[in-house]
Amino acid sequence: MGFLGLSGKGQNTSNNNSEKPLIGILVKDIMSKQLITASSSTTVYQISKMMEQGIGAVLVKKDSVTIGIITDRDFAIKVAANKYPLDTPVEKIASIPLQTIGSNESILDAAKQMSSKKIRKLAVVQDNIVVGIITSSDLVHQLSKIKK
Repeated sequence: MGFLGLSGKGQNTSNNNSEKPLIGILVKDIMSKQLITASSSTTVYQISKMMEQGIGAVLVKKDSVTIGIITDRDFAIKVAANKYPLDTPVEKIASIPLQTIGSNESILDAAKQMSSKKIRKLAVVQDNIVVGIITSSDLVHQLSKIKK
């Protein structure tokens, strides 16, 4: 069950009382509403300059529709490993299709989805519109607030 196996023994704790606080917290309660977007034709160089300013993820849009995401990890691994030129359009290296979760889903559902897909960020949607982003760091921060 990944990092939410709260017992620390690697066992499935789905019936454990420690999950109850997680089920009651919704994605919209802890998501970030500050979204950074770029056109699919934005170059790798332009994205690198954005990330240099501390931005960890950029949503990629094509014809005003959010189609994917480029994270600092995607950038480092894909650009370096494939030696893409700096004028490469971001749509060539972005993670497409965009992985999403509903704003009214529990953070436990978000954690399970991130774990199963081996990703660290999910776009949050409401009525098919991206309204936020939730990260594994957001989940860990929330988990650290839970009292035994």
